[in-house]
Amino acid sequence: MTENTAGGSKGLLNSLTALASSFVSIAHTRLELLSTDLEEDREHLFLLVMIFLAALFSLVVGVVLVAILLVVIFWDTHRLLALGSLAGFFLVTGMAACGFAIHKAKTKPRLFIASILELFKDRQQLDLP
Repeated sequence: MTENTAGGSKGLLNSLTALASSFVSIAHTRLELLSTDLEEDREHLFLLVMIFLAALFSLVVGVVLVAILLVVIFWDTHRLLALGSLAGFFLVTGMAACGFAIHKAKTKPRLFIASILELFKDRQQLDLP
């Protein structure tokens, strides 16, 4: 009977070791997912800042060109066409970039969504019926 108990405790120890190994593996996978989510969010934020800076630059250049257009409005006719075209181009570009930045900010995926979904799947698998 002693041999049977020793074998049973060895089997229990192996089971507990395997269970601990599984938990460590799950935690490692989840931390990798969290790291990936943070990296994706950082890249999204960087892209958003760059688009905003491009929009701001275009709007500032457009405003300056509109001011120059108003100063030059009484000069020769060809200068008006050139300044008006450039001002219109930069204003339209700036507005388009602002619209794109707003769209990107509104459609940003939820933070840590992949990690949350994986944890939800894990919880469902651990729930007993």
